[in-house]
Amino acid sequence: MNLRSRWLSTAFCLVLLLGVGQAVADEPRDWLRRMNDALAERNYDGSFFHMSGGKVESLRIIHRVAEGKVAERLVSLDGSGREFIRTGGELACYLPDQRTVLVERRAREGSLLGKLPSFDYSNEGFYEVGGGHRARLMGRSVRVVVVTPRDEYRYGYRLWIDEKTAMPLKTQLCDSRGNVIEQILFASLTLPRAIPDSAFSPGVSAEGFRWIRRESRSSDPSDSSPLVWRAARLPPGFRLRSRGQQVIPGAPGETSHVVYTDGVAAVSVFVGPRIDRGAVPPAQGAARMGSSATYSTMVEGHPVTVVGEVPERTVQFIASQVRLQALAAEQRGR
Repeated sequence: MNLRSRWLSTAFCLVLLLGVGQAVADEPRDWLRRMNDALAERNYDGSFFHMSGGKVESLRIIHRVAEGKVAERLVSLDGSGREFIRTGGELACYLPDQRTVLVERRAREGSLLGKLPSFDYSNEGFYEVGGGHRARLMGRSVRVVVVTPRDEYRYGYRLWIDEKTAMPLKTQLCDSRGNVIEQILFASLTLPRAIPDSAFSPGVSAEGFRWIRRESRSSDPSDSSPLVWRAARLPPGFRLRSRGQQVIPGAPGETSHVVYTDGVAAVSVFVGPRIDRGAVPPAQGAARMGSSATYSTMVEGHPVTVVGEVPERTVQFIASQVRLQALAAEQRGR
């Protein structure tokens, strides 16, 4: 083999190796994409354990896609009788312990199983995606994908994704040090071709229950109001996703609702009507609700609560930045 042939052969091998390296690097992201497609498009029926804050809850989820319409039912199996039934864009929450059914509009995104990571160019700088190696779980071959946050403003994930179905058989929500905050582990999972309508009927009788419909509306783009509630600054990577008004049962007037996201995690900001002078203000400070952190404060006489499945420092940072400012300032900040 002459020198020129040897050089061409070496160059060809390098191209192949670079191509293989790129394929290996992209593989974990491809498994995440396949997982999110499976959660959105497949029929599935499974029971799982939800572990958070030292508590374990057993639940069942049924998910169906028929003629482009999504139906879901999430049922607690631990005796509380709580059920959540989603049909299209409406979610009904059956709460037997409160003898109440809460009905609200729900954006057609994600599963009742919870928010799991998906990635695009807008958030790839804030998470590192790796893993993709094979393992065994529930007698199945799975791929283990690890999503690590690049800072302390967001959480990471570890996911065990079934090779055959691309369904997540086990998921862990982790802090930046790898400590597990929340875990979901399936005990059984089937993917039936068809699921009858009867599977989405509540198992609890709602006779005599109080029905509450929580209405929400997006802000009208033609709204002439010059002021909006917004965070003057946000943690790196977060941006405005939506804003609107909600009528919360038991609360006077409308509550402003603003949502910020980094494309994976979402944080909600609730701003209530101004509290009258002399009235007792609501409790303030940090709290946790399962895997979600909350922070409450007062801004210009208005109660502000920030909540999200993010570290406490994130909700506290956003709460400290909430202001009533000109709409033009928000539009410049996008």
